[in-house]
Amino acid sequence: MNNNIDKKQEVKNICPICKSENTIKWTKRKTQNRGLIQRYKCKDCNKTFVIDDGFFRMRNHPKKITCGIDLFYRGVSTRKVQEHFKAFYPQNSSHKSIYKWVVKYADMVSNFTDKLKINSGKEIQVDEMEYHRRANTNKKGVSKDWFIDSIDCQTRFMVGSKYFKSRGKKEIREVLTKVKYKTEGYVTTITTDGLLTYENSIKKVFGYYNLKKGLIKHNRVNASKGEGFNLYIERLHNSIRERTKTFRGFHGCIESADSIMKGYSIFYNFIRKHQSIKCCPYELATDLKLNSENKWLELIQISKKN
Repeated sequence: MNNNIDKKQEVKNICPICKSENTIKWTKRKTQNRGLIQRYKCKDCNKTFVIDDGFFRMRNHPKKITCGIDLFYRGVSTRKVQEHFKAFYPQNSSHKSIYKWVVKYADMVSNFTDKLKINSGKEIQVDEMEYHRRANTNKKGVSKDWFIDSIDCQTRFMVGSKYFKSRGKKEIREVLTKVKYKTEGYVTTITTDGLLTYENSIKKVFGYYNLKKGLIKHNRVNASKGEGFNLYIERLHNSIRERTKTFRGFHGCIESADSIMKGYSIFYNFIRKHQSIKCCPYELATDLKLNSENKWLELIQISKKN
């Protein structure tokens, strides 16, 4: 499986109007903060256009945008990122703009990374985390939400995750379905805690016959009863809490909270070097090759082309 950009595809500039490949370079457009942007002309419909590389009509330079996203997931708040930009960029960016960058590009990149198949090991651990979210700033009520996630014990890759309002059968099945799709049947052991909902969900997704014949094993571990400890998933949760504890709970709609957690899974899998395996989890789990030091920028460009 090769997820790299094809060199021939880089050369072709398809007209967004008539979808023709009969295009030529046609002057450059001067922008205030992004420099000169190459403009193209279609020889069939006679229209001019610029290539949408993921930053189409963005007023800030791609390096500045990806820097803001990276700082956010490394533990810097949006207001402190704004103060940082104020010292180095003539045109400062509002903390609200930085938040919008995080949500927008987390959704964009996750649309690509969620389709990647992984070279997983035999065991997947699944667990959930409790979060609080203030849906409306004018109200004092706080809703209790759940972040359900899974990790491959061999590559430390966060396989499937999502932010939900509850942790019922429907929500757990959605995460397990994503695990089954991305691992392509290599998993033989699914380790969970003592929550009873997991047993029925695993039967529905992986098949009652596979569980009965031993093709799929449900390893239920209850730490309070001394049955062991799900080390890998709990270590992942410590890393997630290290970043999210400063939020003091999520604010706004559940979609934005889900987008932020999508971005963290991208940061964990593709940006942050894992201390145990001495590399990023995607290097062991996928065939994807990222050559740039600015992996956020490269992932956004790849996501836009795919």
